[in-house]
Amino acid sequence: MTTPALFRPAALATALLSAALLAGCSAAGASSSSAGSASEAAPAVSESGVHAVTHARGTTEVPDAPQRVVVLEPVQLDTAVALDVVPVGAAVVNATAGVPAYLGVGDRVKPVGTVSEPDLEAIAALAPDLILGTEARHSKLYDQLSQIAPTVFQTSQTDPWQDSVRLVGEALGKPEAATAALGTYTQRCEQVRSAHPTSGMTAQLVRPRDETTLSLYSPTSFAGSTMECAGLTIPPREWAQGIQTDISPEQIAQAKADLVLVTAADPAAIPAAITANPADFPRVVAVDTSWWISGVGPLGGQKVLDDLDRILSAGS
Repeated sequence: MTTPALFRPAALATALLSAALLAGCSAAGASSSSAGSASEAAPAVSESGVHAVTHARGTTEVPDAPQRVVVLEPVQLDTAVALDVVPVGAAVVNATAGVPAYLGVGDRVKPVGTVSEPDLEAIAALAPDLILGTEARHSKLYDQLSQIAPTVFQTSQTDPWQDSVRLVGEALGKPEAATAALGTYTQRCEQVRSAHPTSGMTAQLVRPRDETTLSLYSPTSFAGSTMECAGLTIPPREWAQGIQTDISPEQIAQAKADLVLVTAADPAAIPAAITANPADFPRVVAVDTSWWISGVGPLGGQKVLDDLDRILSAGS
């Protein structure tokens, strides 16, 4: 399919950003939404080779086959790579860690700030033809981003991750591929569940934040939903924040389960509050944060399921 003529030199993209920042222009990018009509500064788009995507800010026309995509959310990065669209830029969870190595994209994806603080100038310099972001995190940036390229926002980083995958697939012009990727994930869940006696087995994911805070992940979180997809059961509790809740080390008994997975660099980094109580925590295993927490999407899901398959095999 012919690629839409949405490209422009980086200098022009930067100039557009500067104009947006100075003038406070309304949202553009061939958008018909609550954010406003298309700006005259936005790139011209022919009616052929584009499709409309309904998202958190309304409806935006985007290229059918975007070639220079910038993503601001981990699920958007993972999904794009899973659909064979390697973004030119991505906001990262951790500036030091950069783009997750498990994606296998090397240095082809340029970091453009963090998910909480995207770098607008770095985004503009890449001359993207599509930008994907999140209303809950990036609402104040929508107008400026839309001056650079057509912009699509998911509602929140706590949206059901499968819904986010479908939105990314629609924005990239690959809805069938997104559906297929989710189908492959579900099939892998079924394989793990069939291979191991997980029925009735409780499990909990614990993320040490610092010396005073531990996060527990709910069945609606990415990792939690994958654990339950594989047949494990997360002990019931009130999940005030939806996908997670925070406890102190003194409250660690609230995390007890048959299998406790801890996001730690190595087993030695597991908090003593967990390892000191084998009665409540008969089996504790360290797992990698880069896909259990940051790797939201079809590829990260496969990595989590591979871990669960290995962990359950070792415990049988």
